[in-house]
Amino acid sequence: MGFLEPNDAVLITDGGLATELEARGHDLSDDLWSARLLVDAPDEIKAAHLAFFRAGAVIATTASYQASFDGFEARGIGRDDAVRLLRRSVELGQAARDELAGDGRERWVAASVGPYGAALADGSEYRGRYGLSVAELAAWHRRRVEVLAEAGPDVLALETIPDLDEAEALMTVVDGIGIPVWLTYSIDGDRTRAGQPLAEAFALAREVPEVVAVGVNCCAPSDVSAAIATAGAVTGKPVIVYPNSGEGWDAQRRTWVGRSQHSAQQARQWVADGARIVGGCCRVSSDDIGDIALAVVGVG
Repeated sequence: MGFLEPNDAVLITDGGLATELEARGHDLSDDLWSARLLVDAPDEIKAAHLAFFRAGAVIATTASYQASFDGFEARGIGRDDAVRLLRRSVELGQAARDELAGDGRERWVAASVGPYGAALADGSEYRGRYGLSVAELAAWHRRRVEVLAEAGPDVLALETIPDLDEAEALMTVVDGIGIPVWLTYSIDGDRTRAGQPLAEAFALAREVPEVVAVGVNCCAPSDVSAAIATAGAVTGKPVIVYPNSGEGWDAQRRTWVGRSQHSAQQARQWVADGARIVGGCCRVSSDDIGDIALAVVGVG
């Protein structure tokens, strides 16, 4: 069965991979973030995927969000080894899925493609407008996207995209890529993080056949319902939402502040609003995903 085919069942995606890894005792306070464990502790990434699957998620999002050729190079990791590590991110998700294959549940692996700003490790993905052209952004993303696609994930997750220029670049890169893609923006209220109207942002994906779902992630839960309505109305495509817990990221202190606002009841409302895929992002744990799975699809 292909991703999002052939029925209209609601799917539960995972939560914050870094959140789960930190709960397992890993310090991720460096520029590679969870991608560092692709080098240091790959079995721990697989274990985190398994935790989300066992909680009720049916989609594992890979540890490639902050993985980039530039970032690996800064650690003395050459291009060939960087390719191997990117592929490993997908293989770990596949291995976790395969370990549970006997239970009869269908699961998918989404290869995470984070924004250019994530590789800068300075909070730029919450601002956008990097000063690069669409062509420059496309050139930066292309080889990483190609490597991840060649590793055979079920879908590419173009996620936490903060502005239209980067989305336009990615639409160019995935043209003819040969596997499904979802596109999710990081938003603030009813606009992208860079301040553009969401309707305009979603319209970029409307006529792109590779894009099978659109939505938002890494945003406040309170912003989700309005985004669902806009995404569905503008594109006619299935909608995916996986916000943060509601806590805020302090880029200078590199820590989360505030309190969690994420709840299973909200996830049920998002499905009622029209979302087809629901889950969580930063600070949303496997236990939280278990609550969502139980509330939304009755399986935890």
